[in-house]
Amino acid sequence: MTTTQTQPQTQAQSSSNRRTLDPVTFEVLKNAFATSVNLMSEQILRTCYSFVIYSRDFSSALCDAEGNTVMQGDQDIAVHVGTLHFQCQAVLKEFGDDIHEGDVFAINDPYQGGTHMNDVSFLRPIFYEGTLLAFAQNKGHWADAGGSVPGSFDVSATNYYTEGLRITPVRVWSKGVFLKDVAKLLAGNTRSPEIVMGDLKAQAEATAVCEREIHRLVDKYSVDIVRTALREVQDYVEDIVTARVAELDDGEWSTTDYLDLDPAKEEGLVPIKVTMRIKGGRLSYSLDGSAPAVASFLNAGYGSAFSGIVAGTKTFFPDVPLNSGLYRAMDIDLGPEGTVVNAGIPHAVTGFCSGPFEKIMNAVFELWSQLMQERAMACAFNLEYLLIGGWDTRDAKNPQDKGEFFMWYDWMAGGWGGRVDRDGSSATAPVFGPGLAVQPVEGQERLSPVLTSHHALVTDSAGPGKYRGGVGVSKGGVLTDANQTVMSYCCDRARSVTWGIDGGLPSIPQGVWLNRGTPDEKFLGALFSNVPVGPGDTFERPSAGGGGFGDALERDPKAVLEDVIDGYVSVGRAAKDYGVVIHAIDPEIDEYELDEDATKTLREELRSTRLDKLAESPESVAERYNAGELDQLDLVRHYGVILDWATGELLPTTTQQYREQMTKRSSSHWK
Repeated sequence: MTTTQTQPQTQAQSSSNRRTLDPVTFEVLKNAFATSVNLMSEQILRTCYSFVIYSRDFSSALCDAEGNTVMQGDQDIAVHVGTLHFQCQAVLKEFGDDIHEGDVFAINDPYQGGTHMNDVSFLRPIFYEGTLLAFAQNKGHWADAGGSVPGSFDVSATNYYTEGLRITPVRVWSKGVFLKDVAKLLAGNTRSPEIVMGDLKAQAEATAVCEREIHRLVDKYSVDIVRTALREVQDYVEDIVTARVAELDDGEWSTTDYLDLDPAKEEGLVPIKVTMRIKGGRLSYSLDGSAPAVASFLNAGYGSAFSGIVAGTKTFFPDVPLNSGLYRAMDIDLGPEGTVVNAGIPHAVTGFCSGPFEKIMNAVFELWSQLMQERAMACAFNLEYLLIGGWDTRDAKNPQDKGEFFMWYDWMAGGWGGRVDRDGSSATAPVFGPGLAVQPVEGQERLSPVLTSHHALVTDSAGPGKYRGGVGVSKGGVLTDANQTVMSYCCDRARSVTWGIDGGLPSIPQGVWLNRGTPDEKFLGALFSNVPVGPGDTFERPSAGGGGFGDALERDPKAVLEDVIDGYVSVGRAAKDYGVVIHAIDPEIDEYELDEDATKTLREELRSTRLDKLAESPESVAERYNAGELDQLDLVRHYGVILDWATGELLPTTTQQYREQMTKRSSSHWK
């Protein structure tokens, strides 16, 4: 397997007998480091200008003098996990000994371990009596970073030149002096320079909060003790993870997830292969065998691919702090540069979060579900972003006024996968992880000429299973007083539908509808940029639910009845997906009746025919769909057939790949 110099090297050192601090001092300082980072996060939450950062799309970290992460915030987002130390080390590599007290550096470079152009890190070196002790870092998602599309999400980008401003390590404060020219250069290359300048200063000042706390600790304990604690907190995590892995049996586990397509090629899902090994008590991962970089921005740089692996792994070690000790407890091979998971310069990577990151993280969930069955979980819904940018004319004095530029930027909640012993979580944040946060509708409407028409749970969106997935959400809106406005959407899983495991069934395809229910109705899909929209245009999109866990025909019929009463499952899909016959007596008062005898008969019938459905000619299935005999959920859950949902055209290669995965994850587990 090929590696590059820029990829992470995560070989562990000996972890025996490394603790030198007494247990009380260690615990006090470990928790004090966490507090210093969380205070930094609270500061940025209260002082940021961007509505995106305010919605918790940011992370904070304390790094040691070598750039290793010591602690991240309790509510930081998962997608930044495993990237903050790379960004710090890039600053160290660039400036070396030319780092001074009072400096603050900025970086967003996705080719130096970052995520994408919008995620800008500010790093403050922490000195004590002339000695470099640590770095404080805050990474926040700027609403715009320039480029060809408002919000800087150019789906059609094939290289980074149209994606926005690439910030290699740059000094923004020098020995306490604000370099206004540098800051204006950064802000001036965005569509919202005033907001960016505010966020720039807020992020930088937030790092000073962490600096203050570290100085306080040094004053109390000494430089040597604090420096020792910075190291031993990492050793602590490495030791715990290494010891737990050592208790597991050796083995190799592999799975493949997919992007929907590569626009430069014929239809067909784009494979992302994840292999996990435990050998001699050592954990390792490989992404070798993943597809070449795609001709869109749904690629990942090495930092974000690394992040997907470690964030997924951390989910199965919830009680340990998050720092570089975790990274040292595993070996990671990202495969050769030039792939969809390790794209390298100049491939576009801004859409990594909806692309490889989400797929890698869910794949890691699937692999660990085989080792820690008590935590087993099916696939979670795919992160999506909808962006609308243009000119807000609500305050215009006359028709000729251009107005103020606005950017409406939104991600939705959705459903997580069913669990080994319970249903998945409904209407919660995606795996990129901004706590439980979505943008408040009231704040969005105050800032932009977009009114939200509905925000509701989606019936039948949960992947059926013995334990169903969580329920997804639909959000719709209408554009009001605006001109020269365009819409962009970053998502996936219109074809690689959110999957179930251990016999469970998939959720629903994701994608955006424009002017649904009107003569101008159009399905825009799950990936597009710069679609013109104007006043009166409506839009809606559902997030998927989570995939189902276990055979849906083994779900307790009374649980299905409760789902129907709650509006999670329709009467029709209760029969089709669960084999449960329910009669609606008076839906207005939630009066339904479970027909146990008919349910028994129907389940026997479905068990005898469901494998035949997965073997039916895809052409025949497509004809029946276009004739109105079958619906979309019939195809993705029972026939394993994928169409171009806008045209009804059969996608034969995609269908073949989709059926192979359904066989592996679903039908092979049916009795």
